Amino acid sequence: MSAESKEPQSTSKPSQAEKGKSQSLPFEPTSNKKKKAEVQPGAFINDRSSGIPEVVSQRMGRRMAVFSGVPSFLGMATFVVSYYLVSQQHYDLPNSAVLLVSLGFFGLGVVGLSYGLLSASWDPEQVGSLLGGEQFGLNFSRASDAFKEARRKALKDAERAKKNK
Repeated sequence: MSAESKEPQSTSKPSQAEKGKSQSLPFEPTSNKKKKAEVQPGAFINDRSSGIPEVVSQRMGRRMAVFSGVPSFLGMATFVVSYYLVSQQHYDLPNSAVLLVSLGFFGLGVVGLSYGLLSASWDPEQVGSLLGGEQFGLNFSRASDAFKEARRKALKDAERAKKNK
């Protein structure tokens, strides 16, 4: 019932996200939300801010499966096709060529995991485009800003701990 009461608030998010470049999302942690979680340790937070919404999670999973699964399948197919070509004596392929091609496809699969995650729309109400190029740029900047902030906070905490000793 509380999730239904929050829905009208989230419908205004897409229009704000279109106006502002780096709007916070419902599941992005903020300093106020972290303080609430620290005040009540062990309490179950049944809130949209406590995790990634199911719609966004499924969207990310589908994109990761496609952008990682296709190259990984091609990496495995490289071995089958090369075995067929060599065993039927169509071509005499060097082992290093087969290894490099398959490693290239598997490398693309690893990159596809990250691209699938970052190219998905993190806004529950917006689906995004097929390839997600515009979402990738926005989400990459959000992630890098979050990493920079976490690093800055860790250094600040380390300096504080040093001073207290």
